[in-house]
Formats: sequence, structure tokens, C-alpha cells
Amino acid sequence: MQEGGRAGKSSRGRRLIVDLPSLLPLNNDADSFEAQATSNLRGASNGNARFNDEAKSWDARPFVHEASQAAAKAILERLKALPKQPKQVLEIGCGTGILSFLMAPQVDRVVAVDAAEGMIEVLKQKLQKPDAPKNIVPVAVLLEDPNDRALPPADDSRPENERQKFDLITSHLVLHHIPDLQSVLKTMLGCLALGGRVMLTDFEDFGPQAKRFHPASKMAGVERHGINAKEMAELMRDVGFAAVDVKPAWTMSKRVEKHDGEFGDAGPKPELGEIMDFPFLLCYGERAT
Repeated sequence: MQEGGRAGKSSRGRRLIVDLPSLLPLNNDADSFEAQATSNLRGASNGNARFNDEAKSWDARPFVHEASQAAAKAILERLKALPKQPKQVLEIGCGTGILSFLMAPQVDRVVAVDAAEGMIEVLKQKLQKPDAPKNIVPVAVLLEDPNDRALPPADDSRPENERQKFDLITSHLVLHHIPDLQSVLKTMLGCLALGGRVMLTDFEDFGPQAKRFHPASKMAGVERHGINAKEMAELMRDVGFAAVDVKPAWTMSKRVEKHDGEFGDAGPKPELGEIMDFPFLLCYGERAT
């Protein structure tokens, strides 16, 4: 996840080449099911620990910028075709705010939420810079309730009342970290205004080889190896989303391990591993009016 790359084209969508290191969670036995019911967004403690530890160095990785740029491009292209543009945006699992920074010039406000406090602290520091957007609100919370008091109020003059609803919810490379996707999708639906939309981006589960997306040293907090497009669409409809559309939007190539542990803790190097393509999905859905 630390090395840069080059851009090209793919028959399945835009292709972003970067040298880098089933919707059911990987641990789906009876014991893990109980844990899933009480945690969602990067909910495993070891996952949050990993992201807290990596927060300060996160923005030094070319991959996270290039992947976020590709996600922003896919989202903004989809928005162009819509009759009404979003003004109020919620990003769930914002990390250090890279995608939020890219979306901020296009909207009135971005509420940027992450369960990893270390990521939010870095985002707050970035927002203090003179050239930073002034319309990003960072929030450190494991968001499980659309009326969580950590969210901004719908009416600033009555802060004790209902929380704000959003025109658009984004989430990038987060879904594969969530133990209970149904729960977080319900929360997203509850956070949307009537007619609001979700645009969620993550790499696709195209089979057993999708596991190679993460090197062995980065498996903490990984709940599934990508998102199965068909199952995700069915789950979104079951939760209550309308106009659901889940399909590949671009392809990213990355350097992967030839065998588990090849990269060690240092990350990929040009002389190690091999290059492999990964399709990325854009998961779209609406809250019916």
C-alpha cells in the first residue's frame, strides 16, 4: 500500500495501476456472529489499533491518494448524470480525510466520520492549515445510530433534537473492514435525507485470488476479501435502498505477495511480489422519496 504507479485503461472501466503491497465476514462461526452484532465500522479492536498506529504515516502513501482520486472521479461522474446535486455529504470511514478533501469543493459541507481516533486527529491537524477546506467537520465515532449525538443537529438552534440528514453518503475502502454490513447499511439509510444517495467504493470479491489484495501483515481488521457485487446489491435492496446499482467502476493494479509474509512488515518492494489487477465497485443506492 505504499508504492505509486501509473494510469491506463481497462475494458471494465478506468484503470489505475499502482505497485502496492462473499459479504460474510471471514470469521462467520457462532462465536464470531455475536461479536458482529455489536460492532461494524472497523469494529474489531485490532483493526482500529492498526489504523490508529498507521494514522500519522497514512498520507505518505501514494496509493491512498491515487485510490481516493479514482473514487472521487467515479463518484463525481455519477453525480453529473443526476438532476439534483448533493449539498450535505457524510463520509463514513474517512480516515485522514483524503476523499473528503476532494469532495469538499463540490458541496456545502462534508461531515467526515471515522471510528479510529488517530485518523481523526490527523484530519483535524490538516484542517488547521491555511489552504484547507473550511467546510469539513471531523467526527471520531463508531457510527451505529443515525441519531448519534456526535453528528451535527438538523437545526443548529435546537442542538438537542434530531440529527442532520444527508444528500450523499460516501465510503471508500471501508466495507471490507465491516463485520456486519447489514447493520451499517441500515445506519446509512437512516442518515439519508429523502431522495438521498449512497455511493460506496471498494475492491470486488472476484474469487479466492481477491485475498491477495492485502499482504499478510495487513490482515488485522480485514473482515472479507472484497465485496461480492451480486450479494451487495441484494443486501442493499433488502435493507431498503431503491435504484440499487452495483458494478465495477475502475481497475487498480497492485503489487501483491507471491506467498504469505513475503513483504514482511516493511511493505512491498520492486524486487518482491508480482502485479495483479483488482476491479473496484461503485455501490449506488437511493432513499426513496
